[in-house]
Amino acid sequence: MNAARSLVLSPSYALAGLLIGSHTCAAAAAALALPGWAGGVLAALLAALGLASAWSRALLRSRRSMRCIRLEAGKAAIELANGESLPAEAGGHVSRLMVTLVLRDPARRALLVSADMLERDSFRALRVWALWGKLPGDGVAGKQLAA
Repeated sequence: MNAARSLVLSPSYALAGLLIGSHTCAAAAAALALPGWAGGVLAALLAALGLASAWSRALLRSRRSMRCIRLEAGKAAIELANGESLPAEAGGHVSRLMVTLVLRDPARRALLVSADMLERDSFRALRVWALWGKLPGDGVAGKQLAA
């Protein structure tokens, strides 16, 4: 049986671009739909929200950003930049590009981990854990991972 595995996250510039781009599109739509100063203010706020979310979620620069994921059989913990550790569980979406994790706090916040935030083998281990609740080498996907 494997011991806990730590997955250290790195910034995702692609995810940051997607966050900023989608918020910019929303800002443009708001400015078109709501003319005048109200539309301009709403557009500016949406664009600022995009920058803030890219800063903290994709570029991992805030004190509450994820820094590391500790995986064990059946459980996980997210370590934040400020040193806090939060229990997490698989969030239901696993693909070759991303995995969502849900924090076990009252707000049930979802965290997105994109493939470029981890090394290839680490992301594969996260995907296996999110699907099966076990780490590779614990009798899960041994033949598939060797291929």
